[in-house]
Amino acid sequence: MQHRTLGTTGPRVSALGLGCMGMSALYGDADRDESIATIHAALDAGVTLLDTGDFYGMGHNELLIGEALRTAGAAHRENAVTSVKFGALRDPDGNWSGYDGRPQAVKTFAAYSLQRLGTGHIDIYRIARVDPDVPIEETVGAIAELVEAGHVRHIGLSEVGAETIRRAASVVPVTDLQIEYSLISRGIEDEILPTCRELGIGVTAYGVLSRGLISGHFTRDRQLAANDFRGMSPRFQGENLQRNLDLVDALRKVAEGRGVTVAQTAIAWVLARGEDIVPLVGARRRDRLAEALGALDVTLDAADLAAIEAAVPADAAAGARYPEAQMAHLDSEH
Repeated sequence: MQHRTLGTTGPRVSALGLGCMGMSALYGDADRDESIATIHAALDAGVTLLDTGDFYGMGHNELLIGEALRTAGAAHRENAVTSVKFGALRDPDGNWSGYDGRPQAVKTFAAYSLQRLGTGHIDIYRIARVDPDVPIEETVGAIAELVEAGHVRHIGLSEVGAETIRRAASVVPVTDLQIEYSLISRGIEDEILPTCRELGIGVTAYGVLSRGLISGHFTRDRQLAANDFRGMSPRFQGENLQRNLDLVDALRKVAEGRGVTVAQTAIAWVLARGEDIVPLVGARRRDRLAEALGALDVTLDAADLAAIEAAVPADAAAGARYPEAQMAHLDSEH
């Protein structure tokens, strides 16, 4: 397994991380046994970074990871790096009702996550979205107190813009920014990524396959389940979907020319953007995980990168990456 270091203050982790959200929520039903088997397969392959959120399935995902770690070998448990997001508020019906970044809430969220994960600490802790009613300095300051107490090891950020990154980094050491970054989501390149690099902050990139849209496996006639978030995502709607899958068809030609899959090409592109970027792959099955891990063996030269950029130009995607109501919560987009 290749490794990368998250920023100047963070841990050394596998070059690919496993995003576990889809094992519990938002992409339709998942198979619990297969999910745990996939986490075990990832650990066996040397993947150390496991990403979750306390609101994924209202705690279900943390319990799932906790079970997987308990039933893995001692070495895997020791090497696992848990990255946890908090702060999203939900009701019993699963509806979203804002974010809470108050210091006392931060510590409450952490206490529950530690219990569900069954670990002695959380490796990287971050608020999922900025609470507009609480200065970011107060939120990360509360995490710093958890670090001092030994409950958390590193402080991260999620979906924030350059100004917020600077404000947070002025009061605490920030390990990494978790943010969407892929061939069709390149908004961080103008200001956010340069700011992270200036300040020595790593990037954990989620959505590298854009929720399966650019995986090469999403078909034009696919019917999504009622509980699948993508059914409300603008990029998966009507003409937008058809235009985006046209981009995938162009990318497929490049991938076939290299003898690799579309997904491997898309992941390899993110890996090639810098040693300070760690892609998160949202595999829910062992076969998808194996395919994603194959991207680590793909080396893209200048000609390959030019061909990929020609197939999927920057800003070529049709539709926003979230519905309008959710875009409003993204500090990174303002």
